[in-house]
Amino acid sequence: MTMTVVSQQEWDEASAAFREREKEATRARDALAAARRRLPAVEVDPGYRFVGPDGGATLADLFDGRPQLVLYHHMLGPGDDDPCADCCLFTDNVGHLDHLRARDVTFALSSRAPIAEIEAFRAHMGWDVPWYEDVDGFRDAMRVPGFQLDVFLRDGDRVLRTYSTSGRGVEALGSTWTFLDLVPYGRQETWEDTPAGRPQSAPYVWWRRHGQYGPAV
Repeated sequence: MTMTVVSQQEWDEASAAFREREKEATRARDALAAARRRLPAVEVDPGYRFVGPDGGATLADLFDGRPQLVLYHHMLGPGDDDPCADCCLFTDNVGHLDHLRARDVTFALSSRAPIAEIEAFRAHMGWDVPWYEDVDGFRDAMRVPGFQLDVFLRDGDRVLRTYSTSGRGVEALGSTWTFLDLVPYGRQETWEDTPAGRPQSAPYVWWRRHGQYGPAV
């Protein structure tokens, strides 16, 4: 591995210079978030049907009494014996939902798999996030490419879609990827700009559902 080793003073100077670049990026992300909050919205039928562990529900019901909903379209399908590791890694990163609920945000998952299969897999993974079966083609209506995260606002009887992202836009929301971006080896994926000699592999191939990485982990 190639790593430049310097004195403490040189390290302090290099770190201070880099910190300024980080602050610029933080300000840029703040500006992007401000622009996101000003995006226009599109109205969505609140009557799309879902099934949860307690029975039928509509899209409006998924808000659970709060004005804001973040819905992740998980790729778990009917009879899926090898659920998407990418979706599972993202779901592992969601964290305790009380922190979102304290700011009037409900988080939930949606999949095409039958609710009995969803509940069994959710228990297997140890998740407590609300998860619903999409029985009305909502995923198709939202033009989900595989996995996707959508944000909705409830305005009285209306449901408005305010934001949508997929791919690396979803990755950016998870702490695992954020932590990996901080360490010297990075994500260790071939697309990264990293010094020669650092370990790398093809993107995504190392992702596993938790508990599947083997005894070394």
